[in-house]
Amino acid sequence: MKPTLAICSVSAFFALFLPPKAFVVAEDSPGQKTHVVVPSHTYSIVDTAQQRCYDNSREIIFPKTGQPFFGQDANYKSNEPTYRDNGDGTISDLVSGLMWQKTPGPKVTFNQAVASAAGCRVGGFDDWRLPSIKELYSLIDFSGEDIDPQARSAEGLRPFIDTDYFDFAYGDPSKGERIIDSQCATSTKYVSTTMHGSQTMFGVNFADGRIKGYPIGPNRRRGEKTYVVFYVRGNPDYGTNAFHDNGDGTVTDQATGLTWMQGDSGTMKAGDHRDGKLNWEQALAWAEELTFAARSDWRLPNAKELQSIVDYTRSPDTTQSAAISEIFACTPQQNPAGKPDFGSYWTGTTHKHMGRGDTAAYVSFGRSGGWMRDPRGGTSLLDVHGAGAQRSDPKAGDPSRFPQGRGPQGDVIGIYNLVRPVRGGEVTVRKNGPPIEQQTRPTRGRPGRFQ
Repeated sequence: MKPTLAICSVSAFFALFLPPKAFVVAEDSPGQKTHVVVPSHTYSIVDTAQQRCYDNSREIIFPKTGQPFFGQDANYKSNEPTYRDNGDGTISDLVSGLMWQKTPGPKVTFNQAVASAAGCRVGGFDDWRLPSIKELYSLIDFSGEDIDPQARSAEGLRPFIDTDYFDFAYGDPSKGERIIDSQCATSTKYVSTTMHGSQTMFGVNFADGRIKGYPIGPNRRRGEKTYVVFYVRGNPDYGTNAFHDNGDGTVTDQATGLTWMQGDSGTMKAGDHRDGKLNWEQALAWAEELTFAARSDWRLPNAKELQSIVDYTRSPDTTQSAAISEIFACTPQQNPAGKPDFGSYWTGTTHKHMGRGDTAAYVSFGRSGGWMRDPRGGTSLLDVHGAGAQRSDPKAGDPSRFPQGRGPQGDVIGIYNLVRPVRGGEVTVRKNGPPIEQQTRPTRGRPGRFQ
């Protein structure tokens, strides 16, 4: 902490660090209020900042209730991102209660990132830490746009972080990097391993808008990978869930105020094959039309809401479960290699890519698989990014067209994913958005270039 800080009152002290929406007034007895101020939620989920609506391929005028594609991310507004530049190299997030380093230093290895936190003195503070995956993901901004990983210039690109407040740089080709090489480290290690037994941590890439598993040890061919680091301080409870079984097939996270279906679309036998698997348009409609536990205000969660319930201490390989608290039920799956596994779940968040709106974000609660080449020239299905990764799938189409996945790591393409509906939270319906953006880049891209 800074050594000198004048505090006029308890309320004034909390007001320096807690988001305004988190305040409640305590009442000792009817009509007799105290001055004690406490947060209403310890884990306030920052909105994704997605304000545009999309169909299966492009931006559209905001759909209305009952129309196709209603219920997507931009239709709902919650805790809009609100930052304050403190003028001392720090940025305060007034929703999450976290304080961030504004400018990351040179890229470092994972071990260097962990070790250097104790020596960070940005803003005069001495309690900086390497963020957890949930803390770092709170900064992701889905007004960004994914890029071709083979791009050689960052001109005109729009990253998945608010550059009005945070300093961000794409990878530098002059140093042998790809434009997309802006992976950020977190303190969250994968409890299993990826690829061929690699020790892995979960990181966020603000260049492509995903959570993926990244190696934390040396590579025989490439050496040890280095990462961007944004240190964080404050609100040590951020990312900690407080689940309560309501006894009616729903679970409330008392930390966030969100209520979740305890089961999923699979346990409800949704879809044409009654296996719970839906494409994106079907997922939106199913959640919006659902009446369950005497409530009809269910919706498809956005990417940040869904990621908030991942339990990164669990995985199919280590706990023989999905990466989620055992209070929830997950429909078992068989992955494309015939191995028992758990599924991926749709979000209402479009993942815009090279001018197109034809993919949406999902979260893997089972292995995050990809078809990788093996030394014999064939391919093997590996856990590429770990249970708890966030990637993207085409919103519609035939998954059989992708027998070996897509992209450099052969990402398995599901298209028909599971759904876990959510309700509650400080959510209002947004009826209109900004004018439709004029298309400046070609909507057709090279298939298979997703990263």
